[in-house]
Amino acid sequence: MNGIDPDGLIAETLIGADAIQARVAAIGAEITADYADNPPLLVCVLKGAFVFLADLVRAIDLPVEVDFMAISSYGSGTQNSGIVRIVKDLEMTIEGRDVLVVEDIVDSGLTLSYLIKSLQARRPRSLAICALLTKPERREVEVPVRYVGFEIPNRFVIGYGLDFDERFRNLRAIGVIDEARLG
Repeated sequence: MNGIDPDGLIAETLIGADAIQARVAAIGAEITADYADNPPLLVCVLKGAFVFLADLVRAIDLPVEVDFMAISSYGSGTQNSGIVRIVKDLEMTIEGRDVLVVEDIVDSGLTLSYLIKSLQARRPRSLAICALLTKPERREVEVPVRYVGFEIPNRFVIGYGLDFDERFRNLRAIGVIDEARLG
């Protein structure tokens, strides 16, 4: 990992690549069974969920469609800025459709709560959430997450699409940033 982490910011691996791939396959099988009669529109929340979505969509054995949204809620550090805004909106209409939002991580729940309200106002037939990671101890607002990859402790994680200052998205595993080394 020296080429990816020349500054030594990664403290440890929290979830290995093989465990991630096994869990993504299992979630894909669940979604295939649950939506067999009505394939969902997958809405990927950029940027963090794009790697998860790429693997998940291949694990779903249904004719799904994909669209993308970008939501801004983090600044350049490790803390939530408290401000939520839609940076890129959907290109497809979701009215009357089964929609499955694919998210990288559910932390406080504030961003996802905002997104759910925004999407519900567009009158989908159903709306569900699929999150790779969830941090229950950080939750400020409860949000209904139907599919969860992994529950993790309250640590700043990177890899498999998740970043720190736009770095580390290309790690195959989920790692933990050594916040003491950030200065």
